Amino acid sequence: MNSSTILAERAPQIRRTGADEGAMECNKDSLAGAVSQRACVFCGSRVVLYPIADALHLVHGPIGCAVYTWDIRGALSSGPELNRLSFSTDLQEMDVIFGGEKKLERALFELIERHRPAAAFVYSTCIVGIIGDDLDAVCKKVAAQTKIPVLPVKSEGFKGNKRAGYEAACHAMGCLVGTGDTSGISPYSINILGDFNLAGEIWQIRDYFERIGIEVVANITGDGRVADIARAHGAALNVVQCSGATMGLADIMHERYGTPSLRVSYFGVEDMAEALYSVARHFGDPVLLERARNLVREEISTLLPQLVPYQEALRGKKAAIYVGGAFKAFSLVKAFRMLNMDVVMVGSQTGTKEDYEELAEITDPGTIIVDDANTLELASFIREKDVDIFVGGVKERPIAYKLGVAFCDHNHERKEMLAGFAGMLNFTKEVYQSVMSPVWRFVPRRKEVV
Repeated sequence: MNSSTILAERAPQIRRTGADEGAMECNKDSLAGAVSQRACVFCGSRVVLYPIADALHLVHGPIGCAVYTWDIRGALSSGPELNRLSFSTDLQEMDVIFGGEKKLERALFELIERHRPAAAFVYSTCIVGIIGDDLDAVCKKVAAQTKIPVLPVKSEGFKGNKRAGYEAACHAMGCLVGTGDTSGISPYSINILGDFNLAGEIWQIRDYFERIGIEVVANITGDGRVADIARAHGAALNVVQCSGATMGLADIMHERYGTPSLRVSYFGVEDMAEALYSVARHFGDPVLLERARNLVREEISTLLPQLVPYQEALRGKKAAIYVGGAFKAFSLVKAFRMLNMDVVMVGSQTGTKEDYEELAEITDPGTIIVDDANTLELASFIREKDVDIFVGGVKERPIAYKLGVAFCDHNHERKEMLAGFAGMLNFTKEVYQSVMSPVWRFVPRRKEVV
């Protein structure tokens, strides 16, 4: 690694598989001045709650906060789209001086009367933390008069990073869970936590589970509905995908209602199949397990022959991965391996010590593993490893293109379904088209770009 691009304080958060000893440092505040790829606390809470489609989402703060997160996820809805309107109290200088509680109260009454939402989420941003508006009191007053849940989401930006935003979102949803009627729910029932239905994935996943005989009570939060979340405590199991974002809610439900949880991934052939098997095994019904095996057999028999030409073309190509939650990285490593590609760098914004230990176990010697990277570090690793494709989100896209490297969006803004068995084929085609594009003949060599 080029020491000029690695700040000394950052060194403990970077490892090479098989070369460095000791545990990685992680789950800590970003280093001041490092220009981390992380987002703020408010953004973390917003991306989790935004897909709840029949709720009102009101940002209590300057207009820039609402603009920053407007339509931040694809979050497709099969019905209402109130979530896409992204309201703000637009706090100004006089509100900062005299307080914004009255403005917030007026905004809530007006918006609830106009749109008749099933619930309202009120997000406090940095400036609210400074001026000290009593969000709880305002929400409680409005809820009492409007007779709908008005839930404060305390997401001021002075608590480290967007992981704290996930916690704020889970706490808000925890206030909603347990308020609905659970009658009629099947003993073979689950909640799907952590899929945000960016490109229709939740519909595919629900179909898989329903085909093997399992009822889905609530999507939390992709294509989510307030009434479903309110009765989610009636489900027999929480199936958690993006563990960093929604594991907090699963923990709350386990503590209050005894609901067990499983961590799964729906990305890639191996992990999608194991997700179905794990849920079927949890219920201990051999009929469910046999249905899951039949479904997997049917889907794989269609998929695998279609992957063969792509596997040959992509053999030996190099991939770099940088995602928000480390759990997604595990599935990506396996998916690239299935395509005969080499993962030479993998990192995340919010991984834990256990996450990075597991990544070290499943990656090849010499693979760079990085926590909470910044732009200069990512660019340095891509050049060093002569990467062919970089997988990340919107903030990583310019890094890849400036270095003449193919890019695959695996975050909030993508429009292509990548989960499930059909999603693996979509992913393969996107990787192939990106890596093999003739455009790379017309850009500077990656190692020569400064």
